[in-house]
Amino acid sequence: MPGPPPQQVDPRAGIDEAMAGLENLDQVPLAEHVERFDAVHSQLTAALSAIDRV
Repeated sequence: MPGPPPQQVDPRAGIDEAMAGLENLDQVPLAEHVERFDAVHSQLTAALSAIDRV
């Protein structure tokens, strides 16, 4: 008996979530901007890497 069908992966799924990390950046202390940018960069890298598996 075969397993469940593979789930469709939307290659854009993580992009919107990553970009949400930049919302209200103007209200965050400047010292925290680098941390935010690093987190968004990591999420975008993961999302783009997932496209290869689509």
